[in-house]
Amino acid sequence: MMRKVTTALVLVLSGPALAEPLVIAALGDSLTQGYGLPAEDGFVPQLQNWLDQNGADVTVINAGVSGDTTAGGVARVAWTMTPEVDGMIVTLGGNDLLRGIDPAVSRANLDGIMKAAQDAEVEVLLVGMTAPGNFGPDYKTAFDSIYPDLAAQYDASLMGSFFDGLSDNGETPDLAQARGFFQADGVHPNAQGVARIVDALGPKVLTLIDQINENE
Repeated sequence: MMRKVTTALVLVLSGPALAEPLVIAALGDSLTQGYGLPAEDGFVPQLQNWLDQNGADVTVINAGVSGDTTAGGVARVAWTMTPEVDGMIVTLGGNDLLRGIDPAVSRANLDGIMKAAQDAEVEVLLVGMTAPGNFGPDYKTAFDSIYPDLAAQYDASLMGSFFDGLSDNGETPDLAQARGFFQADGVHPNAQGVARIVDALGPKVLTLIDQINENE
């Protein structure tokens, strides 16, 4: 009997239960999903490891779907934001570029994602893409402006480009010069490339976590 009483007292005096970790959904395409890589080398597992090593109490959910466009993202954003999701990393637009989709369409879709997150009170880190020059200067100007414009409109964190970590100066790299960080297809980063991307993006995710905690 004494042992049961003592155990009960320990439980009572041990204080409140530990808070659940924050949950961040990484909404994206094959870059997020980890295409062509062993599971442990993909973007989400490497980001999770980086956050763990930097003391962040957070769980990152892989909501990447290979081949997804901004249209696919806006179609599934509502059910991605389950009640336990506190924040989102949005990395979409690469497949829009590959298909030459009108930047106005991509902007409208990304705006729909940001609006849905705002309505759900989910903080967002928006990760940009930059258009190649082969569609012409007007297309590039229209597309590249989408991400900073929406980040400012919705007061969201912004990473200029998913590939910024592949350069030595933190700016969008010349992908031809960064060839060694890509898989054979020249589109998807290899494990080393993902590690560099995560090193650059990780501090932005820590800022996102701070924003979530401030608004709780």
